[in-house]
Amino acid sequence: MRSTIVESKIYYPKNWQDDEQLQIREHFNSRYHYLVYKRCMDVVTSLLVMILIFPWLFPIVILLIKLDSKGPAFFKQKRVGFLGKTFWCYKFRTMYVNDMADTRQASRNDPRVTRLGKFLRNTCLDELPQFINVLLGHMSVVGPRPHMLQDSREFSAQVANYKFRNLARPGITGLSQVRGYRGPATTFQSIFRRYQWDAYYVRNVSFILDLRIMAETGVLMVRSLLYRNKPVPVGKSVYERGTLAAAKKIA
Repeated sequence: MRSTIVESKIYYPKNWQDDEQLQIREHFNSRYHYLVYKRCMDVVTSLLVMILIFPWLFPIVILLIKLDSKGPAFFKQKRVGFLGKTFWCYKFRTMYVNDMADTRQASRNDPRVTRLGKFLRNTCLDELPQFINVLLGHMSVVGPRPHMLQDSREFSAQVANYKFRNLARPGITGLSQVRGYRGPATTFQSIFRRYQWDAYYVRNVSFILDLRIMAETGVLMVRSLLYRNKPVPVGKSVYERGTLAAAKKIA
């Protein structure tokens, strides 16, 4: 397990009254302009989606969900967000109403997932309501995916310094997702590999990287329509060949 420890210099000091410059502030101050641009992009993108897509697509999806199964059209769940703060995350409901939604991850061929829910999950359309979270400032368009509370506790127990990923605002899509790590994380390898990509993103955030992730997310959504009942092929990466090796080196 020692190999999973990330030697981060970003930490919360024991005494907030000390005169020493806080390293966590240095981390954010060094990225001040990027964070301003990112927030502007988040607000503009979420407003465009709400104006151009919400008015016609939401009524259709809500109607189909209601016809497909009993229950509300929307699903909300507490997730772990920026700096470990919790927030209500919104999605289209993709499962039958059940008592394990907040404690058990969705698995492949999960009987709780509805017929329409499978399509919404495969195309990522179930995540569209999260643009509301983006506008409210709980999330960003790009960032590490927010975990439900139980998953966050379990993953933190398995991977040292797992909360390092919380230094970036959680996103609708992220680097680990476009690199193929979607769906349930049930093994140590799947948990750790996602963490490696998330930690790599936190350390190397940039406006260009965000645009690349958004572009590849769009490609994956199109491919998901072409491979409806098959795993979505990741294809050739838009990133440099050394990116995977660089991500592995952080651990």
